[in-house]
Amino acid sequence: MPPVTEHRRTLWPAPDGRAALTYDQRFLPHALPELRLERLEDAAAAIAEMKVRGAPLIGAVAAFGVAFAMREEPSDAGLGAACDRLARTRPTAVNLRWALERLHTLLRPLPPSERAARAFAEAVAIAEEDVAVNRAIGERGFALIEAAARRKRPGEPVRVLTHCNAGRLATVDWGTATAPIYLAHRRGLAVHVWVDETRPRNQGAAITAFELGQEGVPHTVIADNAGGHLMREGLVDLCIVGADRVARNGDVTNKIGTYLKALAAFDNRVPFYVALPSSTIDWRLADGTAVPIEERSGDELALVAGRTADGRIETVRITPEGSPCGNWAFDVTPARLVTAFVTERGVCPASEAGLLSLFPEAAAA
Repeated sequence: MPPVTEHRRTLWPAPDGRAALTYDQRFLPHALPELRLERLEDAAAAIAEMKVRGAPLIGAVAAFGVAFAMREEPSDAGLGAACDRLARTRPTAVNLRWALERLHTLLRPLPPSERAARAFAEAVAIAEEDVAVNRAIGERGFALIEAAARRKRPGEPVRVLTHCNAGRLATVDWGTATAPIYLAHRRGLAVHVWVDETRPRNQGAAITAFELGQEGVPHTVIADNAGGHLMREGLVDLCIVGADRVARNGDVTNKIGTYLKALAAFDNRVPFYVALPSSTIDWRLADGTAVPIEERSGDELALVAGRTADGRIETVRITPEGSPCGNWAFDVTPARLVTAFVTERGVCPASEAGLLSLFPEAAAA
């Protein structure tokens, strides 16, 4: 990713208007090559193979995928097939479904000849909205960090623990959990971030640490199992994580390991905040018990890529040959363990009543 002074977004339309440009995140933190998407299968493969990841970014890339499909086959059958194809790429994050339903509802009444151009414009609009929403989440969450700073000695940093990557590279810009941190840092508040490595794909160590380093935010990468110890020692002032799906009752589905951090925070009376855009709320889901938990290849657990002393990128096995690996990618944190949600409209309790206080239109829907 370019230095922060250039501040390029994670997803943007190509100058020729025929494609979307993003980054292939699989090589982080050692490289971040640009990736051009211009066909339905480009978008589907980028999502399924985790070239792009993060619930908001997945939704935006899927919207572009529909637009590309409409150039190839703009019929009703083509629209339905494109949405079905993209919906199968990742089952857990609800932003994917949200974006596909938005495109389908928009395009279905239009004549096929108008669908490609209208879909591309809508994909661009979704990306732009994501930037504005995440900036708003940052403003709402900044108040929480600012309040924590007032309880500290002058110059003492607010110590924030986060999990996985809910940063700029998981969205189109700003991130969800990182947006308040970035604003606090830019406005002169002292912050220090504890970065969970987030096994097995190491999104914290490889991506969040990479982002924070570019932004100049003080941080320390820690083993996943160190968070509870740090909280018990009084070294964490608050936790902020993102989300892939939030049920109507406030249950939170996020990267595997989030539940354990919430338990430790609850036991040590450390505030545990979940930052999310409204597109991550699944109003159809009563609670988190029915969320489809993605199970990925065991190779993600057994194999680790890294840079050798001579600069080569190598993949090595860290488990015995023949040992089976279970790789559940997400877990569900009960609403009772969440201090509050941070959304683009404000901060609210992690409950149906709390969510409806900010999004009353959902009650009618």
